[in-house]
Amino acid sequence: MKLTWVERVNHRPWWVDFILLSAIWGSSFMFTKIAVQDIGAIPTAFCRVAIGALFLLPLLFWKRQSATLVNHWKKAFLVGIFNSGIPFTAYSFALLTISTSTGAIVNASTALFGALIVWLWLKDKPGLSRSVGLVLGFTGVSLLALQNAQAAPPGDLVGQLIGMLVCLLAPLCYGISASYTKLYFSGVPALVSSTGSQMGATFFLAPFAIFFWPDHAMQLSTLGALLALGIVCTGFAFILFFRIIALVSASKALTVTYAVPVFAGFYGVTFLNEVITLPMILCAAVILVGISLSTGLVRLPKSS
Repeated sequence: MKLTWVERVNHRPWWVDFILLSAIWGSSFMFTKIAVQDIGAIPTAFCRVAIGALFLLPLLFWKRQSATLVNHWKKAFLVGIFNSGIPFTAYSFALLTISTSTGAIVNASTALFGALIVWLWLKDKPGLSRSVGLVLGFTGVSLLALQNAQAAPPGDLVGQLIGMLVCLLAPLCYGISASYTKLYFSGVPALVSSTGSQMGATFFLAPFAIFFWPDHAMQLSTLGALLALGIVCTGFAFILFFRIIALVSASKALTVTYAVPVFAGFYGVTFLNEVITLPMILCAAVILVGISLSTGLVRLPKSS
């Protein structure tokens, strides 16, 4: 019996969506870099969340979950500021000076910051393995910042360091958002939280976007990059992400950030003529080992 298109999608193994989501989120750094070079950081971040909200809203009404959003709109909008508004703006600013590969490696430290916030805010004290992981992870991020600074052209050292610091604001906000969601926003349907968060981020960034909106016409390549960011990298990506959570688990779905730098690096080298160096790879390895330990995916052997 021949399956319909919808049935084929529903029967697709979860790892297919995992690879697809990694490829999509890896491309978001490339599309962001294309857009910010034309219209600037804040307009780019605003367009991304606004297009994402417009894409998700019809799905929300189709699933008849609009009433749930009305009941939780304040929390959803607040999550949107820390889960989309500030992080997307931070990445947009950072990619004005750093490479897409560096941005994706920093993004992989999201789980690292999440573990740190859980420790500081929710008082979930880490054991030996997680403590070592936190130290290793932040050591890797620091080494990456130093490597970027050393490789920067003369006169661009300050820009590279500022770019890294701004970039680190994104995973920090992701960690705050995750802990807040766990405390005050659990049990809300995924489509409601994703749609509401994109709407909240849109309203948050709107006044800044109006003030910083460029006075020149947008290039066609920029428009294409923004549509890809909003529809594919935000709206469609959220659908894939929540499907993976439903099929396997949230912890396994979050490991998608480990694969994102691979795709981001490929896109950067192929389409933006960026260069991936051996020190970058080594720093990424240190960060990933730290993440694996700090999130409990890998544990140090217990002493006998």
